[in-house]
Amino acid sequence: MARFFDVHPEDPQPRAIGQVVNMLQGGGLIAYPTDSCYALGAQIGNREALDRIRTIRQLDNKHHFTLVCKDFAQMGQFVMLDNDIFRSIKAVTPGSYTFILPATREVPKRLLHPKKKTVGVRIPDHRVVQALLAELGEPLLSSTLLLPDEEEPLTQGWEIKERLDNQVDGVIDAGDTGSEPTTVIDFSSGVAEVVRYGTGDPSRFE
Repeated sequence: MARFFDVHPEDPQPRAIGQVVNMLQGGGLIAYPTDSCYALGAQIGNREALDRIRTIRQLDNKHHFTLVCKDFAQMGQFVMLDNDIFRSIKAVTPGSYTFILPATREVPKRLLHPKKKTVGVRIPDHRVVQALLAELGEPLLSSTLLLPDEEEPLTQGWEIKERLDNQVDGVIDAGDTGSEPTTVIDFSSGVAEVVRYGTGDPSRFE
């Protein structure tokens, strides 16, 4: 049965954040709100949680997982950024965008796209997520909480707890989120390509 955390969206309680981080460090899988919609999150090295995310979402091995980062210093450890791409990303970050970039050796192979050797990264504009990342001290392995055969992600903590009670270890509820996932920009070829239209305004990259 998933543990339910009721967290203030603007001023998240340190005790609750600490309990969630302990759960993550103990191998747990959580559902958490972001600046776009809910996502599933775990520690980067948690192979079992990765398999659980694949099972919940019925994903194949070509799916791009995302590393949710606290800031650019953290992001720069896991992806390769030239100056032009850095400036393009910095102009809209933090925000509701995911960027696909060539991965560094710090990223476990099982998280990479099998052919492109790329990974998704993002820096969300959400105080609860930022508090989690600050306490965790590393990015969250993440995937949009979009269930198979459903067109929109789940947006309410109580509903997620009801539907995924035996599939996740914790659910953070910080009020309603949006119902659209992030806009995804693929920089793997060196130029921007919009591969998913979502919450973030894509016009800058088109």
